[in-house]
Amino acid sequence: MDQIQHKFIDVQGLKHHVAEIGSGPNVVLFLHGFLEIWYSWRHQMVAVAEAGFRALAPDFRGYGLSDPPLEPEKASIIDLIKDLAALLDAIIDLIKDLAALLDALGIDKVFLVAKDFGVFPAYPFSLIHQERVRGIVTLGIPYIPPSHSIKNHEHLPEGFYISRWQEPGRAEADFGRLDAKTVVRNIYILFSRSEIPIAAENQEIMDIVDPSTPLPPWFTEGDLEEYGSLYRKSGFRTALQVPYRSLKEDLGITDVIVKVPALLVMGEKDYALRFPGMEEYIRSGKVKEFVPQLEIEFSPEGTHFIQEQSPDEVNQLILNFLKKHI
Repeated sequence: MDQIQHKFIDVQGLKHHVAEIGSGPNVVLFLHGFLEIWYSWRHQMVAVAEAGFRALAPDFRGYGLSDPPLEPEKASIIDLIKDLAALLDAIIDLIKDLAALLDALGIDKVFLVAKDFGVFPAYPFSLIHQERVRGIVTLGIPYIPPSHSIKNHEHLPEGFYISRWQEPGRAEADFGRLDAKTVVRNIYILFSRSEIPIAAENQEIMDIVDPSTPLPPWFTEGDLEEYGSLYRKSGFRTALQVPYRSLKEDLGITDVIVKVPALLVMGEKDYALRFPGMEEYIRSGKVKEFVPQLEIEFSPEGTHFIQEQSPDEVNQLILNFLKKHI
């Protein structure tokens, strides 16, 4: 952890925080989910760096130490895709400034490793900028083209957490009753369960968690403090807009077939697998119609935060994929 370096890069008028470790021509770009930051990839970053890769993990705009957009309520997935393209360009410039490395470390292509909503910009990025992507690893969420989106709202109760958080102001009021550290604590507890978070009619999402419930055994008080300190800075405005209030935006992509190698890692105890139609979509092989080179790995005990829960297992799966497609 101490070897991980931190820098800020100007991207589309905002300062983006990027964590970095390792060196070499093969670059792995880690994209976090909700309610995460670069820190959620700490175990994987060290592992791929030790295997000879260069690991980069940005905080998305409005998350962690990255600047929020001027109007968070207008933030979108398209912004994140543009950020990724600009971020890679900025990193290339930084590398070229290192006289000893120059072109040898110029980042022309990357591996993308994405978790949760990080999948939403990752796959479209590979469709728009295919020449810059060696392969994609996703955790917890498969690729689903817009035309085949799974309509959870039609099959789940009104208290479904995504439905609630899409209501402008509702989650802000819910989160606002608590300090940032408690919000992160509750979400880690909720999302580590096998059941989809659904509140009762007169209950808010944060109230589902009993205050006496302990943290998952693999998530320490130190980890919680790391997240809490960063969200005390950034707040949750952008995090609620992207992803939850920008899920239906049209990205303008017509060719939806992914043409790069890909790996999907799903935990058998990940609540996302319980979304209506999700397990059938994956296990039936329907997803491979859109990602022909997809490999799928199931982890029997894996939850939604599998990369933090079972780092050795996830590290090995990622490294096997990376080495296969260098």
